[in-house]
Amino acid sequence: MNKYNVYGLGNALVDMEFEVDDGFLNLMQVDKGVMTLVDEDTQHRLMTHLDAFEGNRASGGSAANTLIAVSAMGGSSYYACKVADDDLGHFYLHDLKQAGVDTNMNGTHANGITGKCLVMVTPDAERTMQTYLGISSELSMHEIDDELIKASEYLYMEGYLVTSPSAQQANIHARQIAEANGVKTAFTFSDPAIVQHFHNALTQTIGDGIDLLFCNEAEALSYTGKESIEDAIAVIKTFAASFAITLGAKGALVYDGAQTHNIAPLPIKAVDTNGAGDMFAGAYLYGITHGYSAAEAGKLASLAASQVVQQFGPRLPVADYLTLPDKVSAA
Repeated sequence: MNKYNVYGLGNALVDMEFEVDDGFLNLMQVDKGVMTLVDEDTQHRLMTHLDAFEGNRASGGSAANTLIAVSAMGGSSYYACKVADDDLGHFYLHDLKQAGVDTNMNGTHANGITGKCLVMVTPDAERTMQTYLGISSELSMHEIDDELIKASEYLYMEGYLVTSPSAQQANIHARQIAEANGVKTAFTFSDPAIVQHFHNALTQTIGDGIDLLFCNEAEALSYTGKESIEDAIAVIKTFAASFAITLGAKGALVYDGAQTHNIAPLPIKAVDTNGAGDMFAGAYLYGITHGYSAAEAGKLASLAASQVVQQFGPRLPVADYLTLPDKVSAA
């Protein structure tokens, strides 16, 4: 019996989300629709302008959002991360604990600054992120618990970690421990900008191959250098035993190692796409660790993602998570 369904590692960031318009992004000279790494001064200057907008905050980072979804649906998850001994760090860990996710951050925390992600959502539901990693950039093998990886069904690695040499090495170390002990490996490309600028680092993290890849269509095309999703899939099959590719309004494709399943889109109006991919991955991981087939897990993941994009923020109200499996079963 595994202690955890999913053991994950990633950047621990306090998400601060604001509703803005395209004019604000243009005024601030911010690239729309991608995640951009910035220094603390740049983020602080942007924050002074965002003070005029109403915002929300929550424990976040891509992998954290995914693991929160796993636990909220009734699964078990563990998050290896790094926060500082400051107000945001204490807030982060309290919020993570409230979400039912276990973590390595239970003792004395190092001095420093907890990472923050400013998430700006425009009326077209697109999310634009400016991230200061803070102490999260120092995530390393020291934060990894090899024994707990061995006691998990899946290891989940975040692509964003390739921006830090020590964090990338933590990803690779965790993958090697998982592979040596029969633990399945899952990896997310995280963001088109990561694929564009850190292609080689992503390849190093993947190593000889992974059990499950999560990505969107743009990331799949960029990483493989192909112009069609069919050609991209042929390449992905050479290093991923299975995968789930989200296609936006066109739904998703999931491959279980033998068959590709088309997941139909759900007719909804999105107001905020922040966290949609994270939610998809979390629901899919919950599904395949709880007896769902790949097609069934894909339907659950699509439903979960469709729910989260209809509201602001990357997470659903607690009670809503538990209703999702029943809705898929009923359908």
